[in-house]
Amino acid sequence: MIRLIDISPAIWPGLPVWPGDTPVDFQRTWDMGKGSPVNVSKLTMSTHTGAHADAPLHYDAAGQDAAAMALDVFIGPCVVIHCMEAGALLGADVLGAKLDEVCAGQVPQRVLVRTYTKAPQSEWDSQFTAIEPEAIDLLHARGVRLIGTDAPSVDPETSKTMSAHRRVAAHDMRIIEGLVLDDVAEGRYELIALPLKLAGMDAAPVRAVLRTLP
Repeated sequence: MIRLIDISPAIWPGLPVWPGDTPVDFQRTWDMGKGSPVNVSKLTMSTHTGAHADAPLHYDAAGQDAAAMALDVFIGPCVVIHCMEAGALLGADVLGAKLDEVCAGQVPQRVLVRTYTKAPQSEWDSQFTAIEPEAIDLLHARGVRLIGTDAPSVDPETSKTMSAHRRVAAHDMRIIEGLVLDDVAEGRYELIALPLKLAGMDAAPVRAVLRTLP
């Protein structure tokens, strides 16, 4: 039986965000409890909140904004791999071995990396697993167009060079960060993770789901 697996975190005012970034805030602007015929709310948050797709504009001043990104890369066959023992930086050797193990040489264009046993949803984790630039190069060499991660970034929190993002830019790949893969087994799925059409923005939230294969 084909089923959908939601791999997006819930967005709520307590959701941890990158240190110094905009916290999530909800405000009711029209309230049925105060006589309005409807409820209407205002949402304040960063473009990089929760599950989100980085636009090239995030790491390239001349790059595409979120609204201009082609959608085909965000829909299609993918593989989920588990790298919970990778430590601070997922290297090309570990990633390559894992792809060989799970994909048997047939790597789809979309690779999602699970680094957490349980992704943190109530407090920030500065020690998340980032991805080394050479691992991005390896993915590109194997035909990958999109890398997804349950970490908040493919680069370490303290990075000043954004080296992994720059390799993504060099290969015209796409990134989804902030996924929740806690209950997802390794293997092949179909990814559906369309970014909002936010003109001029450097990233966009996605409602990411996996569809199991028949």
